[in-house]
Amino acid sequence: MSLLHFSDAAARARREGVPLVALESTIITHGMPWPDNAETARRVEAEVRAAGAEPATIAVLEGRLCIGLEDEQLEALARAQGVAKLSRADLAAAMATGRTGATTVAATMIAARLAGIEVFATGGIGGVHRGAERSFDISADLHELAQTSVCVVAAGAKAILDLPATLEVLETLGVPVIAYRQDEFPAFWSRGSGLAAPLRMDSPAEIARALELRRALGLPGGQLVANPIPAEDEIPRAELAPAIESALAEAEEKGISAKEVTPFLLQRIYELTGGRSLQANIALVLANARLAAAIARECAAPARKEGKGPQDAL
Repeated sequence: MSLLHFSDAAARARREGVPLVALESTIITHGMPWPDNAETARRVEAEVRAAGAEPATIAVLEGRLCIGLEDEQLEALARAQGVAKLSRADLAAAMATGRTGATTVAATMIAARLAGIEVFATGGIGGVHRGAERSFDISADLHELAQTSVCVVAAGAKAILDLPATLEVLETLGVPVIAYRQDEFPAFWSRGSGLAAPLRMDSPAEIARALELRRALGLPGGQLVANPIPAEDEIPRAELAPAIESALAEAEEKGISAKEVTPFLLQRIYELTGGRSLQANIALVLANARLAAAIARECAAPARKEGKGPQDAL
């Protein structure tokens, strides 16, 4: 039995040489309420197709690791309750026990690599949680970026995190952090974080070339492309900060921890911003899908697919 189960559209894209863009599924099950989650997932897939690539939303359905979802599968996942949130630690266990689960950034990267997909679009990566010096709560996303060769396009790390510490860990792990067309590291709902980005690139071709050269050099891991939310959709950092601090204080007071922290905080910030955070979230995911598709097209360009070895690439 095959380990991977491709949707009809994803299988057809592979046969025809159309580049694939991986998409996570926790944004469907844990990131947004129904029916916004299903509508947004379909819009993101449409953006990828409009930009010349084929979307592959990844999830585990009754133990089957699905690369791309049929529309009825996406609909069922969006309506489902109590769906597991899968990362590196529990992906195989969910498959072995026939469970249904949505893939986080880390699990989606693993599946994308197995499927030969080079580029993955998401909202924001996980990172170092505030108070991690006490809780040791650091997302598996960071270590996955250090070992799995996939280009991840995100609007930076989620603004609820300790962003300076997250950048420090990424630097220690040797993960390239590339801001797209700006010098500042973006902060999810906000274009700026007040932190300088380690690297900057201004074109999808440069980003694709950097990924190619990492492999030619034998460097493990992927790269993070930090794509700022469109200016017209952002919530300025100064305006958002009080909502984040209030939500964090409430989470600590209620003893919410581990995988439950991020969904709780996103919901509270949605409430505290009167729904603006959800609209910003949708806008940034769509923007990331467009950029990821452009990078995937560059990765699949004929000049990059001539079978050149590392010496030729260098």
